[in-house]
Amino acid sequence: MKFIDEARIEVIAGKGGNGAASFRREKFIPLGGPDGGDGGRGGSIWAVADRNINTLVEYRYTRHFRARSGEGGRGSDCYGKGADDIILRVPVGTVIRDEDSGDLVADLAADGQRALLAKGGKGGLGNLHFKSSTNRAPRQCTPGEEGEERRLNLELRVLADVGLLGMPNAGKSTFIRAVSAARPKVADYPFTTLHPNLGVVRVDTDRSFVIADIPGLIEGAAEGHGLGHQFLRHLARTRLLLHLVDLAPFDPAADPVHEARAIVEELRKYDEDLYRKPRWLVLNKLDLIPAEERQARVDAFVQAFGWTGPVFAIAAISGDNCQPLTYAIMAHLDEMKRTEGPEDPEEPAE
Repeated sequence: MKFIDEARIEVIAGKGGNGAASFRREKFIPLGGPDGGDGGRGGSIWAVADRNINTLVEYRYTRHFRARSGEGGRGSDCYGKGADDIILRVPVGTVIRDEDSGDLVADLAADGQRALLAKGGKGGLGNLHFKSSTNRAPRQCTPGEEGEERRLNLELRVLADVGLLGMPNAGKSTFIRAVSAARPKVADYPFTTLHPNLGVVRVDTDRSFVIADIPGLIEGAAEGHGLGHQFLRHLARTRLLLHLVDLAPFDPAADPVHEARAIVEELRKYDEDLYRKPRWLVLNKLDLIPAEERQARVDAFVQAFGWTGPVFAIAAISGDNCQPLTYAIMAHLDEMKRTEGPEDPEEPAE
């Protein structure tokens, strides 16, 4: 299935049914009073997060959703039937914004969470509501209200604990294959990853975390170069970023320090909040460096890069040193959860 993480839709809720102006007409009951019923409620449109869906492809091709109107009221105190609501199922992690105002409508970050996108109109009142001691034969009734109409932008942000950053061919897909059961495409040319991949890293029987791999960034990504900038939004919910660096590039003219700095700068240009997230440095492809030169090459890079945070040197293709890295990540995530305390249960957004 094609991975779609953006969509634009239009939702139109149903109109409420009109109230009825009617009078009781039965044999042997002269001058029967008003008995016009109310109109039914128009159908509303809801969005529901569903963990069994992982793409917005359905909303790329079907963009207009219109709920039915409520039935009109009738005589004999008969109320019109309310219209059924429309339920739009979206992936967990979908952010919904109003296209015209830019306001946030809903952030569906939990399975089963609901959000009201367009409210159906109320039904009109029948004339039985207008009777009084001075108005015993009211002919007033009210029409049903119009339903809400909105144009919305849907944006999927995958839910992952850890996000991978790096230039194309830095070994991100190889790393996610080494530590999880995910099997993204791996090849000896750049831009093999064309959409985000998720992998579950299990460090124990009941301890695991989710890692996200996005297409590689290149210099100028914040201005729209390459593919990675289109998917940086998927790192917004992560708790930790791993910056993978190819320490042994095939091109002798390539400078790993310059490329690493370019990635950090593109991150800063794209989003300051993302730039300030905790970030670890992961130096990959040690297997391509002679064993006696590895530590010296790592120390030289760290010094030239001016890095003072956590550093891990790995060979993703063989899995060397990947397990200690996953244990360190799990410990870091556990510590963050203890520091933040228990999360409040999610309330449905209405």
